[in-house]
Amino acid sequence: MAGPDPVRPVVRGAARPPPIALRGVAAAAILACTAVVGLAVANEELEQPVLLAALNLWVTLPYVLGGLVAWHRRPESRFGPLLIVAGFTMALSALQWAPAPLAYTLGQLVDLVPAAVLPYVFLAFPTGRLERRPERVLVVGGFVAALAGSTAVLLLGGFDPRNLLAVTSWPGAAETLQNAQLVTLAGVCLAGMLLLLTRRRDAGRQPRRPLALLVDSFALGLLALAVLLVAGVFGLPGFAQLRLVTFGILGLAPIAFLFALLDARLAQSGVAGLLVELRADPAPDLRDALARALRDPSLTLAYWLPKYGRWAGEDGRPVVVPAAGPRRATTLIDRDGEHVAALLYDRSLQDERELIGALSAAADFALENGRLQAELQARLKELHGSRARVLEAGQRERQRLERNLHDGAQQRLVALRLELAVLGSQLGGDPAARTQVDRMSQEVAVSLDELRDLARGLHPAVLTGHGLAVALESLTARAPVPVQLRMEFADRMPEAVEVTAYYVVSESLANAGKHAAASSVSVDVADGDGVLVVQVTDDGVGGADTEKGTGLRGLADRVEALDGRLRVWTPLGGGTRVRAEIPCG
Repeated sequence: MAGPDPVRPVVRGAARPPPIALRGVAAAAILACTAVVGLAVANEELEQPVLLAALNLWVTLPYVLGGLVAWHRRPESRFGPLLIVAGFTMALSALQWAPAPLAYTLGQLVDLVPAAVLPYVFLAFPTGRLERRPERVLVVGGFVAALAGSTAVLLLGGFDPRNLLAVTSWPGAAETLQNAQLVTLAGVCLAGMLLLLTRRRDAGRQPRRPLALLVDSFALGLLALAVLLVAGVFGLPGFAQLRLVTFGILGLAPIAFLFALLDARLAQSGVAGLLVELRADPAPDLRDALARALRDPSLTLAYWLPKYGRWAGEDGRPVVVPAAGPRRATTLIDRDGEHVAALLYDRSLQDERELIGALSAAADFALENGRLQAELQARLKELHGSRARVLEAGQRERQRLERNLHDGAQQRLVALRLELAVLGSQLGGDPAARTQVDRMSQEVAVSLDELRDLARGLHPAVLTGHGLAVALESLTARAPVPVQLRMEFADRMPEAVEVTAYYVVSESLANAGKHAAASSVSVDVADGDGVLVVQVTDDGVGGADTEKGTGLRGLADRVEALDGRLRVWTPLGGGTRVRAEIPCG
């Protein structure tokens, strides 16, 4: 699944709201809160008017205040204005305490609208938009249940004689319809909670703890509101205490949001620490440094490699950009109109554009070194792959030549030797001619042995046919010095591993016989933890020069092409030990 489109680190989003707009909203909130207190105190029919007014203010002021801060800090997001609307909606519900029929009717009409607004607010975090179809369907259903249900109850003459919308008086039907409305809104809140928890599960561990607490507070608030609505329908005991708990939780949600904003602000201050770290060490582990500053351990840093036309990580391996997955986001970092790097991070941080931009700018001067390092790693991997391909092609060519020699020249020499033997038997009466034929037959035999040695040097056919163990036994049997062979490995391994191990032993035995003046050699071949260890030790004069000649250097190339390692110990007068470690998993 493709991730969201990548964004640039320099953000030119919506303009910040003018101060007069913020002051106007704040003044309206103060007037609304004053009206709420006045309506509660003036209504003599209310029980505990001060408590009811306090609860209303507790769920009004935090939402308006949080909305003002969010609108100012992130004007490109709709979440701030949405919080403000939610706060004023809760204040409007206090109009049902008014003695005037019009205000009372309006208050009853919007009394349950917060039960639809709150799921909308919580599900729209952090962008202020509902991104998934189930969320949009749920919120629309909630508003229909809240507004259409209250309108129908008012039309049936429900609530109070001050109701201006009553067209008939059917109290029983009005009560039944209102109970169905409350149960429906409770279901909307529970469904919203489940959607939040599903989103939380899909997102995995939140990079920053305040974000996780914020989502949890949203889900807990919807659960508490659903329980309160159901308790109102069935008249469950402890309704007053449940109302206190529910309003308390709902008022804490915007406070948790402000805490998350403060945490994001503190995270931006961490950019200064990143600058100090980069100045002290111009070539640090840049990905880890950015991950610490962003507080997202899942951060991936990718570099654009123009030569290869692809993105790669610090190790040179290809990276998919934009980020794959529904919970990943991407920010591209450009310089002079050209891609330099990309940050792939948890989508919950996508709204922190200022933080992402600050981190990108702080690390800009270190990115070029990182890009060069990534390009170097990519070239090394390309070189490693090309070397392996060259060795593989050479090995195939050796096999082809060995087969041609075996099936062609070698067979013809064998046939010639047989013909000479037949010819010699027919020349019994001519001793001189028979001697000449015997001498020719001996020369053919010597040539045949040399040809077989050449063929074995090109590629040991016994290795392909019978495996490494048989090939090593055959090799040590022909060695110029006594050999003690110890083998502990699986019957068969990948052909490239077997061929490399064979040549390590073959070259080492040849060197021991030709140059080391060794009297004995030990060969140990063992497989442990997915690595085949080949060790050849002789008691010769030592002092071999590993830089001259092509034997040991060629062995090292073969071993390293398989991601292995070849080491040689050759102290003067202390013999030579060759150890090859070849991955064979």
